[in-house]
Amino acid sequence: MSRKDKNQYYVVWVGKKTGIFDNWKVCAEQVQGFPAAKYKGFPTEAAAQQAFKLGWEGYRATQGKSLEITIAPSNTTKATPMGNSNIIWDSIAVDAACSGNPGTLEYQGVDTQTGERIFHRQFAEGTNNIGEFLAIVHALALLKKQNSNRPIYSDSRTALAWVKQKKVNTQYVRTEKNVRLFEFVDKALIWLHNNSYNNPLLKWETELWGEIPADFGRK
Repeated sequence: MSRKDKNQYYVVWVGKKTGIFDNWKVCAEQVQGFPAAKYKGFPTEAAAQQAFKLGWEGYRATQGKSLEITIAPSNTTKATPMGNSNIIWDSIAVDAACSGNPGTLEYQGVDTQTGERIFHRQFAEGTNNIGEFLAIVHALALLKKQNSNRPIYSDSRTALAWVKQKKVNTQYVRTEKNVRLFEFVDKALIWLHNNSYNNPLLKWETELWGEIPADFGRK
């Protein structure tokens, strides 16, 4: 294990991967989007190893208090609070990432509880707002086929508004490079006008909960 960060180690008892990590970002990847994750930061590797060997229940018994907190470096993004009762975990979270605006665009949908990718699509050029819009409609169409009323989370107010208004209010113009993207936009709008749905479209509150589970981690 790298010893670059000698002042802080992280134990993950319950998460996507368990073990001891000396990097907060790597630790956060294991617990964000994972239900009831158990993790904690320690000042030394020895303390972290001892705690990990005890296991979650064993260490908790020695402390007499809940450990569902993490001591994170002040310049890092806080992890999603797994125990937040306001989050509907049985849902799909969507997000988009754009390398430049416009630029290479991709979007994805993941299971909010586990972070498992459900769908993903990439385009040669596009904008982040369009990607967010397409991700929501993709999730709606998929859930419609599954006869599911699961909620959909997005951190984009703009994309949520476009879906509800059934209108893409963008100044981004069609070109030869983005023709495939706009074909998907056209199909998405047709789908919205021809289909009804009961899935709640919800705003992911990033300031309260951390990054949305579908985030690409490029910030």
